Amino acid sequence: MLGIEWLRPAAFLGSILYAIIGVLVFWITFLIIDKVTPYDLWQEIVEKQNVALGLVVAAMSLGICIIVAAAIH
Repeated sequence: MLGIEWLRPAAFLGSILYAIIGVLVFWITFLIIDKVTPYDLWQEIVEKQNVALGLVVAAMSLGICIIVAAAIH
């Protein structure tokens, strides 16, 4: 029975709980970084089409996600 252990209710609900916690920590961290930066990230990326800033924010987001995933794991 390979891989059937994750179907147990306790393991499944634990996984869902940790996923929600991870998303919340990422969201809060991203909001803090958005407030710390000297300009509005949304306006720069979406309205002004700043591709370089979009790549920096994407890399930062992946870094935060890796840190959160490692902390939860």
